Amino acid sequence: MIRKKRARKRDKILKTFEAMVIKYRTLFIIAAHIFVFAASLVLAFLLKNDMRFQLYWMTTDFPVLLAFSLVIKMIVFAAFKQFQGWWRYVGILDLQTLSTAAFISTVIIYLSWMGCNTLVSYFPGMESTLNPILSFDQGIIILDLFTTIMLLSGLRLVVRLYYEEMRSEKAIKITNLLIVGAGDAGETLLREVLRMRVQKYNVIGLIDDDPAKRKVSIHGIPVIGTIDDLDLICEEYDVEEIAVAMPSAPQTQLRRIIQVSEGHKIKFSTVPSLTDITSGKLSVSQTREVDIADLLGREEVQLELDKIEEFLTGKTILVTGAGGSIGSEMCRQICPFKPKLLLLLEQAENPLFFIDRELKHKHPHVQTRALICNITDRERVSYLFANYRPDVVIHAAAHKHVPLMETNPGEPIKNNVLGTVNIANASDEYGAKSFVMISTDKAVNPTSLMGTSKRIAEMYIQSLNKNSKTHFVTVRFGNVLGSNGSVIPIFKKQIEEGGPVTVTHPDMRRYFMTIPEASKLVLQAATMGNGGEIFVLDMGEPVKIVDLARELITLSGYRPGEDIDVIFTGLRPGEKLFEELSIEGEDMKATRHPKISIWQNKAVDREVLLEGIEKIADIAKRQNHDEIVKGIKILVPEYIGETVYN
Repeated sequence: MIRKKRARKRDKILKTFEAMVIKYRTLFIIAAHIFVFAASLVLAFLLKNDMRFQLYWMTTDFPVLLAFSLVIKMIVFAAFKQFQGWWRYVGILDLQTLSTAAFISTVIIYLSWMGCNTLVSYFPGMESTLNPILSFDQGIIILDLFTTIMLLSGLRLVVRLYYEEMRSEKAIKITNLLIVGAGDAGETLLREVLRMRVQKYNVIGLIDDDPAKRKVSIHGIPVIGTIDDLDLICEEYDVEEIAVAMPSAPQTQLRRIIQVSEGHKIKFSTVPSLTDITSGKLSVSQTREVDIADLLGREEVQLELDKIEEFLTGKTILVTGAGGSIGSEMCRQICPFKPKLLLLLEQAENPLFFIDRELKHKHPHVQTRALICNITDRERVSYLFANYRPDVVIHAAAHKHVPLMETNPGEPIKNNVLGTVNIANASDEYGAKSFVMISTDKAVNPTSLMGTSKRIAEMYIQSLNKNSKTHFVTVRFGNVLGSNGSVIPIFKKQIEEGGPVTVTHPDMRRYFMTIPEASKLVLQAATMGNGGEIFVLDMGEPVKIVDLARELITLSGYRPGEDIDVIFTGLRPGEKLFEELSIEGEDMKATRHPKISIWQNKAVDREVLLEGIEKIADIAKRQNHDEIVKGIKILVPEYIGETVYN
């Protein structure tokens, strides 16, 4: 009890003293420099005289040189802003600046001393006046340079160590932290962690695959292994958090770290990307939690910005499905290119309200119009096109949920086919210059009504392009991360509820792309081709959904199979194990962009297509699955969904 009272009293005194120092900080710093300048000169004299303290130089040479050097040093150090700054945060750059100021001061002092000698040689009568300055050994000036740097640097480092070690406050819970990456980013992160005022982490070590870094120490913390050793290290040291300090590491490397750590309850964080660090937007110490997008995302997409600018700037742009995941992101990507007017067309009022509000807040210079419209309503669509006359139409509105469309078979026909027909016809009739339809990998050899409906929409767009002044193209890609109702948000919700996480099949694979990347490539593809093309985006390698589930559980700090189970529920109607989406092969043609190819296919007869669409449109009203299947198989003979459904 007595010890606690004494500790509290001591802390109170220290805080009072610290407050006074902060209030009069500049005066304290100037006083400290004057004291150090005097002490460094004393030490220089002692070193020159074999560490013997002599009254002679103390009463004659020392006072003169001290007064002479003080004036010069104070002016130079003030010019280098050495009486400002916070010593508790001192670093290498600060010490370099200090050394430069000391060196320049020494040069000025030495040149002044040489100047006095020159004056005496030309004016002998001045020797008696300048003798106090000329009498001391010039070696003392050089020694004073090194003692000044040593003492001032030492003083600053003592203050920093005091705040980092003596005055660091321990948090209630200390987390065992392991840093992955012993390079520059790892060193910077470690330094920032060690200098935290509130001690939150016990850094148990670093790991790195570079053999040259094994068994070395950084700031007293050892490199204790490689990524392959993660499992054993986590077990032995009871690791609670892993910080990945590799800003340029590929996604495969991040996935490997997560997979090796599977089976341990660990939180994962990462430093910002190399782009954010080099641009100064973020610093290495600004870590964030590792997201599933970090594991599946890819390098920054390179765009032909000049062509996209020409395509969008000063134009009236209409985006259908503007409240959806893809449509809303398309709007975000379009706004920086300063369109004349951005039309947000959406049937659901709430998402439309929120995206319109967001764009008005973030891009006040862009004029927007929120338009409530069901694309199957031909009259409403025609009215809007006649009224606004859009130059560019980006058609993102669609029903996309495969199982739902199987149990509501008429809806994908009405929305994805007939809705597309309405938007495309209006674009043609009212003189839109360009029309871009967003399609899906599920349109390739479709097994679902949703995929087949998108394939029929693609066919209609191609046929319409032949006799239209509008530039019609389709862009096809796979799943996007985090879109409404997609697998990632579902998995996250199941994890929050304690599981289990449901996967339809252990061999289920899907292509994934981030929503911003997909949207950027859509804009890039829109500037390409002659019209009628079906562009296919490079989606990378397919990912096993069960691996995705396990990694998401691990990222959430749980152990797959122990804390949260993964169960298999079986394929749902219309689903297939593997989606087909490749930018290579005999039916693919390369473009000027490495991530965009053109699917070369034979166009169907327009009369046959229109007749077929008219028939399935009539059948769709009755919502009869078998009849719809028969109708669409005439138009899309590669459709094999009937066997899957049955």
